[in-house]
Amino acid sequence: MVTDKKFYTTLVQIALPLAMQNLITYGIGLADNFMVGSLGDLSLSGVFLSNQVQWLLFMFCTGLGAAMVVLAAQYLGKKDVKNAKVVIAITLKFALGLGAAATLLVFLFPARILNLFTQDEKVIAEGMRYIRIVCFSYIFFSVNSVLLASMRCVQNTKIGFLSSLTGFFVNVFLNWVLIFGNLGMPALGVSGAAIATLIARIAELGVTFRYVRFIDKNLCLRIKDLALRNREILSDFFRYGLPVLLGDIIWGIAGSTQVAILGRLGTEVLAANTIAANLFQFFSVLVYGIANASGVIIGRTVGSGDYQRVKMYSKTLQLIFLGFGLLTGLLIFFTKGLILAVGFPSISDEAHVYAQQFLTVFSITIVGTSYQMSVLTGIVRAGGATSFVLINDLIHVWLIVIPSALLSAFVFHFPPVVVFACLKCDQVLKCIVAIIKLNRWNWMRKLTR
Repeated sequence: MVTDKKFYTTLVQIALPLAMQNLITYGIGLADNFMVGSLGDLSLSGVFLSNQVQWLLFMFCTGLGAAMVVLAAQYLGKKDVKNAKVVIAITLKFALGLGAAATLLVFLFPARILNLFTQDEKVIAEGMRYIRIVCFSYIFFSVNSVLLASMRCVQNTKIGFLSSLTGFFVNVFLNWVLIFGNLGMPALGVSGAAIATLIARIAELGVTFRYVRFIDKNLCLRIKDLALRNREILSDFFRYGLPVLLGDIIWGIAGSTQVAILGRLGTEVLAANTIAANLFQFFSVLVYGIANASGVIIGRTVGSGDYQRVKMYSKTLQLIFLGFGLLTGLLIFFTKGLILAVGFPSISDEAHVYAQQFLTVFSITIVGTSYQMSVLTGIVRAGGATSFVLINDLIHVWLIVIPSALLSAFVFHFPPVVVFACLKCDQVLKCIVAIIKLNRWNWMRKLTR
């Protein structure tokens, strides 16, 4: 174990605000589910399906941010701020284009997109009321995600917490006003939830932009920095960042495919998955925070060239990942019944039973998620082996997870909990790969020029 207190201090200083940021971000989704869930299974399912586009966009932006951090963190590790800003400028331009394209596509073809996930016309009708409004939040969300990732490069994650906290309060308050028609406003239902989300995204970007532009003294990003360019760095971004981006995109597509499979098993199954997925995200915030913090620390240490320190850090982090996974799994298992009873009293009895079963599966697989995801994306990918993580995900998701779930659901007609377990089995299987890859130490590579 590492004995240097500075290592643990840095890990906590980066991970805790990231965890709080994710807690609040997922809390927004959970608050939406609590409030929209009171309108019934149809409204809950319609909003959840609509948010699959947001999920895909989230994974695109996560991939862009991770690709940027891998490269920019190594430049900052060698104290090359100028080229780090070039990497950030490249990523911001991609994010702007991505957000605009997603908005246009969803606004023009909302029904066709929702039809990919379910054939239930009533669920699609509810989703249409939500997605036509919320699609205008995509640009604000994309830019904000990349700006917050740029702050992670300089080990500043507090602004992410403040940005998400602002969005949380704005979203919850406006949900209360617009969904149910309080303070003299009309009761808009799912349309009100969409308007609240749009305004919350604008508020989040406003807080982040003000900090980056007027307060941050590390990168000193300015609007004119968007014009920065460097062909060699752009080439490096595609060479090393593209596998990272593709990995998150493929994972996003796989997640939406999983929803499409469950969506064809009935509205109750879809509602149960909506609740279980949001609760899982809520409980796993610290796990993801530590994984992201590890990526920043490992990336900067590899960039400095101190490989002995990288090995020492990695050995310690493995034990931390496993410990947090076990604690989170126990927490999910012992609190699931109480949370479902108190938080979701309006869902059907069948959906309640499925949600209980799905959360039991999550309580087991979160141990694997905490270890393998943190090792592969937090250490191995940040250390330079970006293509390996992509190939590993492709093999597990498309050769094991999706085929086994399709066979379970539509050939053997197993119960929904078995299908759900097949969809999450890779979280345990990847642990074997993670252990072997990390401890071979062949993933440490300097990516900077």
